[in-house]
Amino acid sequence: MKHEPYSTRRSALLKQLGDGVAVIPTAPERVRNRDSHHPYRFDSYFWYLSGFPEPEAVIVLLGGKEPRSILFCREKNEEREVWDGFRYGPQTACEAFAFDEAYAFSEFEARLPELIANRSTLWHALGHDAEWDAKIVTALNTVRAQSRAGKRAPGEIRDLREALDRMRLLKDAHEAKHMRRAAAIASAGHARAMRACRPGMAEYELEAELGYEFRKRGADGHAYSPIVAGGRNACVLHYIENNKLLGEQAMVLIDAGCEVGGYASDITRTFPVNGRFSAVQRDVYEIVLAAQSAALAAIKPGTPFIAYHEAALRVLVQGMIDLKLLAGNLDQLIESEAYKPFYMHRTGHWLGLDVHDAGDYKTGDEWATLEPGMALTVEPGLYIRPGADVPEHLHGIGIRIEDDVFVTGEGCEVYTSAPKTIAEIEEVMRRD
Repeated sequence: MKHEPYSTRRSALLKQLGDGVAVIPTAPERVRNRDSHHPYRFDSYFWYLSGFPEPEAVIVLLGGKEPRSILFCREKNEEREVWDGFRYGPQTACEAFAFDEAYAFSEFEARLPELIANRSTLWHALGHDAEWDAKIVTALNTVRAQSRAGKRAPGEIRDLREALDRMRLLKDAHEAKHMRRAAAIASAGHARAMRACRPGMAEYELEAELGYEFRKRGADGHAYSPIVAGGRNACVLHYIENNKLLGEQAMVLIDAGCEVGGYASDITRTFPVNGRFSAVQRDVYEIVLAAQSAALAAIKPGTPFIAYHEAALRVLVQGMIDLKLLAGNLDQLIESEAYKPFYMHRTGHWLGLDVHDAGDYKTGDEWATLEPGMALTVEPGLYIRPGADVPEHLHGIGIRIEDDVFVTGEGCEVYTSAPKTIAEIEEVMRRD
């Protein structure tokens, strides 16, 4: 059924609205250049509540004693379908996606004032899209102008993301299914890139291998712009040019994930271009791998989100001392943030419909507490840019190892499976 589990989520959200009204639009189509558009991708909040794939659509949820869910979408248009493909139209969409009512998108602005009138609260992602903010303000002013006729505008406007972010933090079985598939496909893509890698290749050739495997296995495409960074390019965290040649003695860092059913995977692997780790590459790699192991061991329900970053950080900083990148007391180096030239990001983030998914990391001064059903990444790294105080044999080594995990009742489950240990990587890349 197309409407499950989306209708269940709408029902859960309706219970939080009181007698309020919520407005949730999808994303607009975006022009790439002249009359060519970027590939369409729906808004994540809208998709979470509908599973409806078309642009020019908006959900209105009416709380209270008789809750209703309403979809506005494009009308059927046989002529446009010849050019652009199938459209549900309001009647079919209403039935297929289990809305109580559905109307043409062209009617939305005229109907909105009546829908929000005499409601105590209007829920909307204020500030997310200026065009939609203007539609909301226009509707509010229309209702206020009718006050002498007994109409009352909502007295409170609340950010709908506050409620939806809490819901999206805990993945249901439907979400977990899509995320596991995205992880399996992305893992296969990384393994393919390892097998294909040769000295002298261009970074974009490995990017092409990833994209081929993703689409061949049924992914919707990349979840974000892939990073394929050879040599010192790996020390640029968001390197996306992917246009340099891969040197014989270099390592290559690939940060790439795919999207399935709207859900992202996010994997990073780093490996030697020639298929064999040198002694120094091995030393640095083992530090990052040990840091990831420490982080994974620290992920348990009831612990603060920051705990697994702190666990990885201790291993990384001790590794920096061992490599002679830093000198001094471990705790003092951490407290002074002396490690930041070599490790400048957190060890992970929420994952889901967005690669950096919705959800607060802190409430006030308190870090979020991990709970079963949360999905997150674990991605420690070391980035050693050439510098006067850096041993020359370490110049230009950048390593990150990233996996996707679910928090479980006992700890965590790693559900990405791309080759990761030195032995696994060298075996996959073996050419004899």
